[in-house]
Amino acid sequence: MPFLKYPRATVPLWHEWDRKAQKCGLRHTVYAVNGDQYTGEWQNNLKHGKGIQIWKSTGAIYSGDWKFGKRDGYGSYSIPDPVTKEYKKIYTGWWKNDKKCGYGVMFYLSGERYEGEWSNGLRSGWGQMYYQDGSIYVGQWLKDQPGGQGMLQLSNENRYEGGWKDGKKHGPGKFFYLDKGQLFEGVWVADIPKCGILIDFGRDEAPAPTQYPVPKV
Repeated sequence: MPFLKYPRATVPLWHEWDRKAQKCGLRHTVYAVNGDQYTGEWQNNLKHGKGIQIWKSTGAIYSGDWKFGKRDGYGSYSIPDPVTKEYKKIYTGWWKNDKKCGYGVMFYLSGERYEGEWSNGLRSGWGQMYYQDGSIYVGQWLKDQPGGQGMLQLSNENRYEGGWKDGKKHGPGKFFYLDKGQLFEGVWVADIPKCGILIDFGRDEAPAPTQYPVPKV
């Protein structure tokens, strides 16, 4: 009986090409159609693990953790200076679902700086803000604005301690006029003191005390 030889089944070339195109594990730089580039780890064709992303349109760089195609974990985001082209760190800290979440430090182009908690990309929780004019806010934040209890110290060291709402003094609080040696304690509504009492406080050590002390009632 003659031996029959059947032709070997061949796998279409596109199957092999498709297999090689699947991104999983550590890969060299992969370029997107729009010019963006990513170097790092993949899982099921999604950025997953450690990696560096460069956006062509802005030149911005993110270096850190990824999870299923989104920034998730710890990482840093930097942008190039429009004049010197040197990279400046904008944010370093924790991310979740491609947004700032958890503890992180934000460096603003104006020179201001925020150190504290984030939620859904907004300052929320406890944090410190260093403003360009030299004042410092330390306290609670809600939806990217001071909200809750906090302290604002001005550049001349006068300070307010008390409640905040929508970024404004709101509720019971104290304002220490250390330059004059006075203390106002009362209630604020939308940054305006509505009622309270004014007393002398550290008048003898004040650099510019008022001409006369506050009369005692």
